Amino acid sequence: MNEIADQQLPTPRPTHRAPTVTVSPAYAAQQLARALRTSETHPDEATRARAEGRTSQWRAVLEGIAGGRLDVGSRTPVAGLPAWVTPEVVRGGFATGTSAAAGPLTPHEEEAARRAGVPATRADLFAHALTAAGLADLWALLDSGRYEVTLPEESALLTVAWLVRADDIEAAAALVAELQPFADRLRFLPRPVDRPSAEVGAMHRRTVGEVSAQLAQRQPKAAVEAQREALTVWRPFEDELLSYWLRHGTDATDAVQVVDATDVVDVAERADRAGRPRTAPRGLGERQAEAAALLERYHRLAAAHPRCGKHRNPKSNAGILRRALEETAAGRPVPPRPAGLLRHAVRAMVAKRGVPGSARHTRLREVQARQAALPSHHHIAALVVQRLAGLDQHQGTPDVESPVVAVTAEEAAVTGMPAGTAVPVRLRAAVRSALSAPLETLVERGLVPSAEVLAELVPQVVAAATAERHPDPALRTLSAATYRAFRNRRSLLLLDLQHQVRVEELPWVRALAGHGTDADAAARARAAAGSALRRLGDLALASFPGTLLPNPLVRELSHLGRQAELSAPFVEELAADIFMGTFTPKFLTAARVAADLLEGTLYARYYGIDCAVVRSMAVVQAAQSLARKGQGARTNGQPATAAAFAELCAERAARARTAGAKSASGGSSWAWSPAANGTVIEQAQILTTHNLAVLVDRAGVAPSGGWEEPARACFATVCRLVGRVHGHPRPLGTVKDAAYAWRQMLFHLSLCPPDRQAAVVEWVAAEAARQPWHVAARLGPAVAGLRMVAAGGEFGPDGTAHGGLVRRFLGWTTEGHWMCRRPAPAATSA
Repeated sequence: MNEIADQQLPTPRPTHRAPTVTVSPAYAAQQLARALRTSETHPDEATRARAEGRTSQWRAVLEGIAGGRLDVGSRTPVAGLPAWVTPEVVRGGFATGTSAAAGPLTPHEEEAARRAGVPATRADLFAHALTAAGLADLWALLDSGRYEVTLPEESALLTVAWLVRADDIEAAAALVAELQPFADRLRFLPRPVDRPSAEVGAMHRRTVGEVSAQLAQRQPKAAVEAQREALTVWRPFEDELLSYWLRHGTDATDAVQVVDATDVVDVAERADRAGRPRTAPRGLGERQAEAAALLERYHRLAAAHPRCGKHRNPKSNAGILRRALEETAAGRPVPPRPAGLLRHAVRAMVAKRGVPGSARHTRLREVQARQAALPSHHHIAALVVQRLAGLDQHQGTPDVESPVVAVTAEEAAVTGMPAGTAVPVRLRAAVRSALSAPLETLVERGLVPSAEVLAELVPQVVAAATAERHPDPALRTLSAATYRAFRNRRSLLLLDLQHQVRVEELPWVRALAGHGTDADAAARARAAAGSALRRLGDLALASFPGTLLPNPLVRELSHLGRQAELSAPFVEELAADIFMGTFTPKFLTAARVAADLLEGTLYARYYGIDCAVVRSMAVVQAAQSLARKGQGARTNGQPATAAAFAELCAERAARARTAGAKSASGGSSWAWSPAANGTVIEQAQILTTHNLAVLVDRAGVAPSGGWEEPARACFATVCRLVGRVHGHPRPLGTVKDAAYAWRQMLFHLSLCPPDRQAAVVEWVAAEAARQPWHVAARLGPAVAGLRMVAAGGEFGPDGTAHGGLVRRFLGWTTEGHWMCRRPAPAATSA
């Protein structure tokens, strides 16, 4: 919910389509209960400590809701804090009531107060920053670039300093006046660091310091260390027990015969082969003393090496030998039954491994000793941490191979690990996650496994493009740092389709809006933003063609579209559980772009889209927008919505549902529920193509190898997801994702040349038939529908044909989904 809470421009609470949605404190109470349970019961101390922190946060949420200090669902959820203040946000988008930039002074603030000779309070630091000495310090930071901005507030005073240096005293004074009421609470100073900002062309998923911290936390694996103990302690002791009984038998005159390979020989010969002096049977006293010494040694080993428990099992061979040893050490003869078990255990042990000291037994123990001597992963991780210690801990590294080479001779001499020991695959993967390289390189090397991870890295690209509008290098660095820090801001849970706070709403960003606006700077900024938009669009479609663009990525693309002045109406994925039954005008605008691009194509025919109707709606909306121009963005205190578009989506959803009955008034029957909401939202995604058409038409995105390969990749995603449906206890989410990938396949197919489109459709049919029987059976109706529409046919009003054997593949439903039904294996013969 936290990710999809970023929605649209504010819209009114509908009064005729859906009930008012409010946020229940029950969710917060459940999260508090979970945190409390973890803080009290989890075996790991660090995990308990983190859970205690979450407990305090959720208590603050509940107390804030009960006391009226929190307005959950609002863009300004904390009373007394404006929208631009970064709130502390917990799971689900709930604000705790405090600011992320508040709290005790940080070490760098305390050091700044000490150097300035002022009291260690934020108010005094703020006042000092506005003095000549304070401004000089800020100018030095600006010019060096040696500062770090983790929250956007930390760049506010740097912006004031830049404005003063640029002789924009009026803007600086206005900014100071807006910040002043919060000067005693919020952190407005950046943290000085020892290095300038990283190169804008390279980025990383994790810093070297983060990787080092992860590796340093590795602990010995209990199972591995238990095996090591077994090989180094208990196997050698079992050999001692076996040797004892091979020498002595069950009494002073017994010569136990045992089998090794194909020979049957007596104990005396075994003693010879074991390398021990052959002696006559010893007296009971000497034999008893030896048994007592072995037994005492066992107890010492058991106390010092508690990892293994097998030796305590009385039914194991070692347990049988030890129990017999206890009888001998007590001066008692071994009773008949234990004596029989003893003879059987001795024979079994020798038959399996040979007599201790024999060639076969020696070879086995040498192999086990080598295995036990291998260094543990946590020891190797500690060595890798030492290698990483010489790198910049706050950045990635372009060289991720040197830290994971095999153990060198010099390191072996210091650590005791064998030279040439390879670094395990998991440790190498952890180090490689700190690779600093262009985004495309990270994707190519598999370090960006999903569109969601891509969205985490994209702000670094967008920050650089956004900063291009400023000719001053110091201001470019500051602007990029502010943007990156702003994207660390967690999303709020929002109702009424409100949008998250945008970077342009920050007072210090607004104060810079008048700078870098000359023609050359503006052209440079538009070109940089447009280039970044095409680059990211190409990368997303090429790397993850079957995945919906996640909302964080949509936010970045939308920002670039605004910077490039492309009028690109990017739309977010809406949350079905807080959907209010309406859309903002940009959804209809996006649908108009899709209609112009896809009219008459396979996509439009498959989904039964009347592009002329969509286009007419968009024309009417544009005329209404012009009519409202000059009256402000709101009418009667409410923002504009695309009511006709919402009605169209609801009608299409009603027709798509198997029980899509009509109301008495002739409108679509629609009762508010997350599932019903999902069917309406899906129709909006179909009509808008969920940003694909905008990327192609407005941003100029096009795969270098044509649209055929993305279409094939989408179908591979469909097959993979449908394969997970079989036996899944809750498969609807997987079916929904498969339907999204299917829709994106249709979009890519629609842009293929006709001959290639026909070839891919036949390839899809053949590829579906090659899948496991349950995948082929479930895909059968959808593939038949694709082939039917490609051949010029069309679905009936309910999205089926030929008596339900052919179906339009949609993801959302208010009833059981046809793809979730268990197919019969015989279906593969069809």
